[in-house]
Amino acid sequence: MSCPICNRKTDATYRPFCSKRCADVDLAKWFGGDYAVPSQDPDDIEEAAQAAIDALDAADTDGKPH
Repeated sequence: MSCPICNRKTDATYRPFCSKRCADVDLAKWFGGDYAVPSQDPDDIEEAAQAAIDALDAADTDGKPH
């Protein structure tokens, strides 16, 4: 089995990764949303759209120039 990040041989200590670095890179991808699964649920789409509108409204009212 090879490391899913760099394709080197895996290390049993960090399996399925080869090192702590690659495990951390993978974790950062999860935190960053790189592994997000898109939803086709209309409720999710509406909630995401409303969250984006709310974020834009908050940015417009924070008093900072944009």
